[in-house]
Amino acid sequence: MRVAVAYPPLPSEKGVPLLSQNRQFQWFSRPTYIFPVVPATAATMLKQDGHEVLFLDGIASEMTPEAFDAALDSFAPDAVVIETKTPVVKRHWKWIDAFKKRAPHVRTILVGDHPTALPEESMAACAVDFILTGGDWDFLLRSAAAAGFDPSGFEPGIWYRENGEAKNTGPFRLDHDLNSAPRIDRDLANWRLYSEKNGNFRRTPGTYIMAGRDCWHAKCTFCSWTTLYPKYRTRNPVDVVDEIEELVSKYGVREIMDDSGSFPAGEWLAEFCNEMIRRGLQKRVRIDCNMRFGRLSAGEYRLMRKAGFRLVLFGVESANQATLDRLVKALKVEDVYSGAKAASAAGLDVHITIMFGYPWEGPREIENTVALARKLLAKGWASTLQCTMTIPYPGTPLFKELKESGGLATLDWDAYDMRTQIMKTPLVAEADIKDAVRRVYRGFLQPSALLRRLCSTRTLFDFGFYWRGIRSLAGHLADFKRR
Repeated sequence: MRVAVAYPPLPSEKGVPLLSQNRQFQWFSRPTYIFPVVPATAATMLKQDGHEVLFLDGIASEMTPEAFDAALDSFAPDAVVIETKTPVVKRHWKWIDAFKKRAPHVRTILVGDHPTALPEESMAACAVDFILTGGDWDFLLRSAAAAGFDPSGFEPGIWYRENGEAKNTGPFRLDHDLNSAPRIDRDLANWRLYSEKNGNFRRTPGTYIMAGRDCWHAKCTFCSWTTLYPKYRTRNPVDVVDEIEELVSKYGVREIMDDSGSFPAGEWLAEFCNEMIRRGLQKRVRIDCNMRFGRLSAGEYRLMRKAGFRLVLFGVESANQATLDRLVKALKVEDVYSGAKAASAAGLDVHITIMFGYPWEGPREIENTVALARKLLAKGWASTLQCTMTIPYPGTPLFKELKESGGLATLDWDAYDMRTQIMKTPLVAEADIKDAVRRVYRGFLQPSALLRRLCSTRTLFDFGFYWRGIRSLAGHLADFKRR
């Protein structure tokens, strides 16, 4: 069987879609590309099983729609798999309908958090043949292909058509053994497309792995990936180190971002760090990961730094305790300050994420969050950040809460792009929310923050990284300009 794992180009005046394996979709003025670990694993599984596989990312390849269609048609696939998200799902529906007109016998398959949340919608809105729900769709795709796409052999979690009627095999499960998945064929997945244009990497080439799926907290009410991964699982820590060693030795990778929603903690983390140190890998590669404030001690941060960690990403979202509680962050505001201080003191670069636009927050609460972000930058307790407008994605508790209370301004999925205020905010105007985002980003230009950055610059890697950061800052300010 010939299967294409594909990302059709999505040209737009909004910019470049940050789509592949992304929890919070954005259009970026400056492109950044995340290596899609799960799609790449799916492609590797299919190849391992003897199928012919094309991994075709028209976005990261910066292809025109015409060039993408020509490449796909030349491959002559039997099935095409597309990962989608809420802000672009309507575009993918149109693409599927157009593709089915010229290739009616080719199976089309949608995956991702939006069709997982609303599978019947996509089945009704376009001519898609199958929807694989949940985050383990790589395993589902493998089994579906092995069954020749005969629904009688499908695992739970798959939607299909029978005599024109949409049917399904029941709720998806997360009982697949992550340690049974093959090591990703990086060449098959064109890993170098994603190795340079990524804001997380200080050293390049860089790439992504996943030690777990997805977050051991998995309760944040706004997170779209809780739809995909309500259950947390990890790989064996030694196997993860084996993969890192292969990436360094075989591909010359210099920085690795682990894209688990939260990197494993406790004994798993200690074993991983000690294995990295035992093999001397901390001298050859830098590791980045997601983590949660309030979980690690100062000693654990120091061990991570010793093991080669460079960047740790933390979701803050708000400086107001009432908001953190409503989002079920299980986080205290004071933990943000103490955790950021401890991690940065250990020599780690701290990256934080901030969001604005909660219906219950007014000007005072917004100012609290702006002040927190700017203080962390000024003190050197955070070196980078990402600031966005909160989007309540379908499938999340936040979306359900707002829909039931009439708190959504629109159900036009095109608008769910982090540039439009989706939640009704009676206490503040959209222009004020965008202004808050811009003021947070301008925190990088505070004299104290600039001085700390200058004093920490030591190598050509640093200069290159900071130059890219300046250009990205300009892009973010443009992304949230008043319209």
